[in-house]
Amino acid sequence: MTGNKLDTLIHNLKSLESALLAFSGGADSTFLLKAMQLSGIRSLAVTASSETMPGNDLLNAKTMAKELGIEHRVIKTAELAREDFVSNTPERCLFCKDERFGKMKEICLAEGYKFALDGTNHDDLSDYRPGREAAKKHLVRSPLMEAGFSKEEIREFSRKLCLPTWDRPSSPCLATRIPYGQRISKDALLRIERAENFLRSLGFHAVRVRDHNAVARLEIGENEIDQFLVPGKREMVSERLKSFGYAFVSLDLDGFQSGSMNRGLDFRNG
Repeated sequence: MTGNKLDTLIHNLKSLESALLAFSGGADSTFLLKAMQLSGIRSLAVTASSETMPGNDLLNAKTMAKELGIEHRVIKTAELAREDFVSNTPERCLFCKDERFGKMKEICLAEGYKFALDGTNHDDLSDYRPGREAAKKHLVRSPLMEAGFSKEEIREFSRKLCLPTWDRPSSPCLATRIPYGQRISKDALLRIERAENFLRSLGFHAVRVRDHNAVARLEIGENEIDQFLVPGKREMVSERLKSFGYAFVSLDLDGFQSGSMNRGLDFRNG
């Protein structure tokens, strides 16, 4: 990894002249937004707000855009009004991104931005990402992927640029906690968010609450599992999560694994 890769990214962005970015406030999109700022092109950060986005993520996005001094706009999206999304097939992300990128394309056309961008990085290609089809449909470009940035490189460059997101855990939409085939509902999304917020309030860093209808399957970082098993804490977690509507609360012994709901999908041959 060398500084030349960042120079290349900035050079590539300058050639775009103007762009808006799908901005979540996470490590990838914040790094890309900073690079857009350094390039000097006309930029707009666009955050899609809906029931699938954790409230803290929306707050982080607003704060980060303000700190960078980049124009920021929050748009409302309606994934839950789409049956193709709510039915929760393995293509779910395609329909979510189609909703968001479609609205971004409208802004580009109405306000004269030449390109729409997202924060996809090179490592994302190793997982199942049906949302990439929506990006192709709406001509959304991924400068980090095009420049070959890995997640590790993004975090390292972010640290050097003093971006507070350099070590922020990934935070995909709440629907990723629901197994394919189980319908997505506003109530389920709300209880997932409440459960994860509660676990973080106890000091857990990497957490996912996988919602299997009546069962909450907790994924916690392997180095934090012992903390979870401290006498009294396990019982407290179980009691609180049951108050959110779960009948059973279980701990996944494999620990936290990003993208675990994609186990068994043969996406490489799809």
